[in-house]
Amino acid sequence: MEKWTYTEGLHEVGNGTFAYLQPYRKVSGADKLSAWGWSNAGLVVDGQGNDAQTLLVDTLYDIPLTQKMHNTMIQAVPAAAHIDIVANTHSNGDHTNGNMLFKESKIIASLATVEEMKAEPDPSVMAMIAEKAPADGLTGMTLKPFNFRGIQKTYATETFDSVKTFSLGSKTITLMKVGPAHTKGDTLVFVPEDKVCYTGDIIFNQAHPIIWAGPVQSWIQACDTILAQDVNIIVPGHGPIAGREVVSEIKDYLGYIYDEAKQRHDAGMTPLEAANDISLERYASWLDDERIIPNVFAVYRELDGTPVENVHKLFDYMDAWTRARRK
Repeated sequence: MEKWTYTEGLHEVGNGTFAYLQPYRKVSGADKLSAWGWSNAGLVVDGQGNDAQTLLVDTLYDIPLTQKMHNTMIQAVPAAAHIDIVANTHSNGDHTNGNMLFKESKIIASLATVEEMKAEPDPSVMAMIAEKAPADGLTGMTLKPFNFRGIQKTYATETFDSVKTFSLGSKTITLMKVGPAHTKGDTLVFVPEDKVCYTGDIIFNQAHPIIWAGPVQSWIQACDTILAQDVNIIVPGHGPIAGREVVSEIKDYLGYIYDEAKQRHDAGMTPLEAANDISLERYASWLDDERIIPNVFAVYRELDGTPVENVHKLFDYMDAWTRARRK
């Protein structure tokens, strides 16, 4: 399989099918790379000139980044000046905050994604949190690179429950809801003619995934769904373009975390005790290991049937984890 460079910008992965990559960056106040917020997107184009049809898969965390991405796409593919359809893979702001630049486009997302977007804080709240957060804390390090001012939540104009298939010129596009997993409404975007799958945050490459919603078993099934399709190019929500092996890696990680957390749950350990006790040696090269904390909480939640934890409390726990390992 062709190996794509992990550089910022547009990379063609098929005949008129592209990935827009934002490589991981060093976070402020720490000498390490992080995946937080640095998401990927996709562009699918079919046809020429006025007959061209275009699909944008996801937008980015803020308006300047999304505008930069769109300008880059237009320079490489002039037809991208007009985006016919935007497909959001899930609700998180690093995949949806730029939607407002495409209000003239049809925006498609799963119904669960729209409901989750409406329940999430307004981006203006994120702006205030980013401004007040200590620069050396996890929240500050992960939010301060982004500009949340002026973002207006822009929701899908068309929703679906489980699967939606449509034509984009001569290409077939299939949107398949596989959440709840990372979020409640996770959606895979398949381009079967090019054997490409845009996974959203079902797949992180070279970084720990984070389980906001769960259950874990549903995420494992989402990996199986990808592996059951005739695709060999994976555009992850974060990280380098990859082959099918990255899906198996994430599936194995989820199975490992589930089994290890369940053992400690059954032994009476708290989620924090379990997170600190689980060995991550086999994933030592993966970024953002603090995500083991919400992931273990998700397993406990699945086992006990308890509500989702307060996200700010989870960030406090992850911040403490990060500070402890910086000493």
